[in-house]
Parts: sequence; structure tokens; C-alpha cells
Amino acid sequence: MNSMISNLFSRYQLTHMLILALLLVVVLPLSMDIFRLNLVGKYLTYSFVAIGLVLCWGYGGILSLGQGVFFGLGGYCMAMFLKLEASTPEATAIQSTPGIPDFMDWNQLTELPWFWQPFHSFGFTLLAIIAVPAIFALIVAVAMFKRRVGGVYFAIITQAVAAILTILIIGQQGFTGGVNGITDLRTLHGWDIRTDSAKYVLYFVCVALLFGCLFAAKYVINSKLGRLLVAMREREDRVRFSGYDVSAFKIFIFCLAAVFSAIGGAMFTLQVGFMSPSFVGIVPSIEMVIFCAVGGRLSVLGAVYGALLVNFAKTTFSESFPELWLFAMGALFIGVVMAFPNGLAGVWSSQVEPRIKALFNKPGRTTPAATNSTSAPAATPAESFNPEEPSHARG
Repeated sequence: MNSMISNLFSRYQLTHMLILALLLVVVLPLSMDIFRLNLVGKYLTYSFVAIGLVLCWGYGGILSLGQGVFFGLGGYCMAMFLKLEASTPEATAIQSTPGIPDFMDWNQLTELPWFWQPFHSFGFTLLAIIAVPAIFALIVAVAMFKRRVGGVYFAIITQAVAAILTILIIGQQGFTGGVNGITDLRTLHGWDIRTDSAKYVLYFVCVALLFGCLFAAKYVINSKLGRLLVAMREREDRVRFSGYDVSAFKIFIFCLAAVFSAIGGAMFTLQVGFMSPSFVGIVPSIEMVIFCAVGGRLSVLGAVYGALLVNFAKTTFSESFPELWLFAMGALFIGVVMAFPNGLAGVWSSQVEPRIKALFNKPGRTTPAATNSTSAPAATPAESFNPEEPSHARG
């Protein structure tokens, strides 16, 4: 087990992972009330999307402006199960048709649609949270990458997909809850998810799943696939001429990013208690790209910090100046891209880390890093907390 962890992380990277774990598991739960901690749990669900974008955009060079689609699909799958549990014949006896969700009764449906039926099963729901976004991403990816559609064209297409799905969800109000979404979610197998104790449990479940995705992302980055992704990002034609099926790698990493996003969406539904099309469309999808850009598009840990920082700022700023927040978000994205193309990770490696090393490497002072320099592996440029900016992104 220790050897596997050491293969995934150098000592330097493992230190940053432990700092993040200490922050999320100890510091924040002990220093915040349950309302604020629940907000942090909500912010962490966006981190799943940002981690997927690090793999997809940062390493693979595939900019997707429609990750909200997969976030929403995962959230809606979980919401459908929770809504069915809350729509028992006893709880809906006042309706014209007891036993179906309230919004279906309001829209004069008289029976549960066939595609809702399997979501009575929690096992099927968990499978659907992974499978539905993965299959949808597979269809989009095969259609695009097999025809060598990429770059700006792929980004625009994913934006269009997000807009189409939003319109579809709102238009099919009787099946999806429309613009209001699926609300009034109360219990999970009889366990009230609205209580303070439940919110604590769901927060820690979210943190555990987040670290699972971090380890999975790190495994991909350190594997041969990770090196091929970087090669594809820099010189796709050269990789293709070397005999590799570039489209297959792109399809896989796009689907993996979709699965990460869907897990975040499912945890969002559990912690917040509803899911609506406002988390599926173009605006939330672009915000998710900003989370990744602010944290650092080549750092999975930076993606988590970026999601936390931007959402904390969003909550704080929008409470005082709600009408100005979108302008501030746009200015933040432009400023980060122009001044700090590597995001928080770049600021750390170029400004903070050199000063720390200079402080501990003064004459006459020995450090653990110096004494273990022959045995400890060096952090790789691709994922030391601050990787080097890809050459194509600087122009």
C-alpha cells in the first residue's frame, strides 16, 4: 500500500495532499457551523468537475464548455430516486393521482413515466449516476473525435449541447419539473438528509469521494496515458503518426471527466436537496471552467482550491453586490488568463515556493529535503503543485 501511494505521489506532492485533507477533515468542520460547512460541501461538489477539466483540458487539450451537462445528469439521477421515495401514496394522498411526484400531478400526468420506474432502486440509481453521463459523453465524443473535431469547434459544440439540454429539461416540465427542477427531497432510505447530523455525514462522504477522484486522476496523470495526453496536447499529429489512436484516448478522458462531474452532481443533490436546469446550462458550465483556470489547469489539487476560492468569493460578493457578480466573474477569468495563466498553482510555484526554499536553504541550515535528496523522487513538472504552462496556451 505504501509503495502504491509513493508511486502516485512524491513526498512533496503527498505533503500538499495531507494539507488539503487536514483542511477539509479537521480545520473546516471544527471552525464552521453546520450552515457554512454545508456551503463548503456544496463548493466541493464543483471540485469534481474541476478535476475532470484538469485531465480533459489541462492535460488533453480538450476544452469542454458543457461540463454542467454531466454535473446535471448525475444530479438528476440522484434527484429522481429521492423524489420517488418522497412520493409514496401516503405522502401524496392529496393529489389527483397519488404515488407520483407532485409536479407530474400538476401537469396532469396520471402515471409514472417508464424511464422513471427503474429509479425506485437505489442500486440502479448509483449505476445510472455513472453510466448515463458516461454513455452520453461517449456519444458526443465518438461523434466529434472520430471526425477530428477539436479546439474551438469542440468547445462551441459542447456549449450548444448544454443549451439544448437546458431547453429540453425546461420544456418537458411534466417529466423533469421544468424550470423549478426536482425539489422537496427529504429522505434517503428513510434517513432524513435535512438534519444537521445528516449534513455532517454527507459532507464527509463528499470529501471521501473527492479524494477518491483525486487519486484516480493522479493515477491517470502518472500512467502512460497521462504522458500520451500531454504529447497529444502539444503535437497531436506526431502522436497519430506514431501509430496511436488519438481519438480513443480523447474519448476515454472526456468520458472520465464526465463521470467525475456526475459524481459531483449527485453529491450536490444530496447536500443541497434539489436539482434544477440552472446547473446544467452555459453559464454554470463556463463558471466550472473558471474554477479550473483559477486553481491551475494542470494541478488537480489546484482545481480543488480554485473551486473553493471562487465560490467563497461568489457567496461573499453576491451577498453585497448581487447584480455585479457576473461582471466580477468575467473580470476574474480574464485577469487570471492574462496575468496568471497557471492559476493559483502557478503563483505558488513561481512566487511562494522559491522563497520558502530560499528560507530553509540558508548556509549552515540542513533540511529534510536536502538530506533525502538522493532517495526522494523529485516532483514532476506536470504535477508538482504548479506545473509548467503548456506551450499552446501561452499564445
